[in-house]
Amino acid sequence: MGWFADLPPEREPSRQTGFSGNRLDRLSERRLDADFVVALRQRADARFALFCGDRPLIAIDAHGGLDALHGLELALALGADPAEMALLGLETDGEAAGAPRFAALLDRPVEAIEAEAIAVGAPVKAIDLRSLVVQGVLPADVMGLLAQARSITHWHASHRFCSKCGTASQLAQAGYRRDCPACGAQHFPRTDPVAIMLTVYGDRCLLGRQPHFPEGMYSCLAGFIEPGETAEAAVRRETMEESGIRVGRVAYHASQPWPFPASLMLGFLAEAVSTEIRRDETELEDVRWFPRAEVAAMLAKAHPHGLFVPPGTAVAQVLIRHFVQSGG
Repeated sequence: MGWFADLPPEREPSRQTGFSGNRLDRLSERRLDADFVVALRQRADARFALFCGDRPLIAIDAHGGLDALHGLELALALGADPAEMALLGLETDGEAAGAPRFAALLDRPVEAIEAEAIAVGAPVKAIDLRSLVVQGVLPADVMGLLAQARSITHWHASHRFCSKCGTASQLAQAGYRRDCPACGAQHFPRTDPVAIMLTVYGDRCLLGRQPHFPEGMYSCLAGFIEPGETAEAAVRRETMEESGIRVGRVAYHASQPWPFPASLMLGFLAEAVSTEIRRDETELEDVRWFPRAEVAAMLAKAHPHGLFVPPGTAVAQVLIRHFVQSGG
């Protein structure tokens, strides 16, 4: 079948990104069986990803080992509500194969949660996801699980009330639906698609930086895909709006779950048909064309002026690395 890239699934570019290692069986066909889900939750090998706001609770042992999954007893002790626990799925590999995994949001101040965990002999620390993925201190499959957990717990926290009548809604379908007991409306989680693109003209690519970026970092341009818009049209529109560069051909390359709070980054390579930059001064602090050799130095953190690109866990680097490696 010639339309498939000549790569086995394990070498897909998307597999190179942070948060993409989730290997759970999500059990989507069993979510309506409430008794089945309750039985899973009560199993001795069930483990729970616990979130305080946007940060997961991480247990740190005496040797510095980290564990992002906790038992039901600790989850309940820290205030998790069984009625608001979402099923993530079953482990599919390793010694824990078949073990259930859930997510729960703790609606209490982090200081109180950490103090309570110490009191019950199971100390934990709330650590932000960006730090965990950049530092690579947890396995890829665990980071993928945490991305799923973060996205679903955020949706429940921000959709507690029916958007049609305002009544408090109830978790249903093992966490993948909320039902309104008053008007019967059903609400489902959303994922926000974002186009991120590396625009190329010959031996140069277009990189920009936003004001909040770390000093010296340049990255691909990106923007949300709007209602009624194709991903390719979003690439052309966002590139034009942010840089004034017109884009012709667009090709999909890789994607990345991005749980901040619940986006899917769709990575594209785009072919520029103009070169004169007209920067959006509100969105970008700088945007410019970079020759391939200079980008290679940025990728290797050997740029003479200290410029660099996003870390290897970001789909932006996957796009940039492909551009560098595909050159002569």
